Amino acid sequence: MTSRYAKIVMTLALAAFAFMVTFNNITDYGSNFEFVKHVFSMDTTFPGNKAMYRAIETPTLWHAGYWLIIAGEGLTFILLLIGGLQMLGARAQPAAAFQAAKKWTIAGAAVGFLVWFFGFMVVGGEWFLMWQSDTWNGQDAAFKFYMAILGVLIFVNQPDREIG
Repeated sequence: MTSRYAKIVMTLALAAFAFMVTFNNITDYGSNFEFVKHVFSMDTTFPGNKAMYRAIETPTLWHAGYWLIIAGEGLTFILLLIGGLQMLGARAQPAAAFQAAKKWTIAGAAVGFLVWFFGFMVVGGEWFLMWQSDTWNGQDAAFKFYMAILGVLIFVNQPDREIG
């Protein structure tokens, strides 16, 4: 049971993190909107770089991109919360039932990975060259987030024994 409880607690901890990120981005919209605006407009990348054609300078698209990020974070929260609660409900059931309850956690971890790896590392980091900015570079934080998600995902995916 210890392993099952650890999987539940870790999933719910990730859900709490995704909730707080979503909540903060909604209630303090302007702070991280500035981040999105500068990353999309590429205004703090190396001067004269040849990729400036990728820059987005349309405020409507900045807001749309930011809301897409917030929606992904919120969906991560919801799926992980459902996953944690489903596993909690199945904690004393046979291994197959507990394994089936993990599907929501797996889905939530996949969405979170897409947000913080694909969104921040691939799109932000490489497409918009966020890595070139000393001020508006979120790659280190994103790395911590998606590695925590991957660590929990790997652990949750480990098979569970029957309760004896």
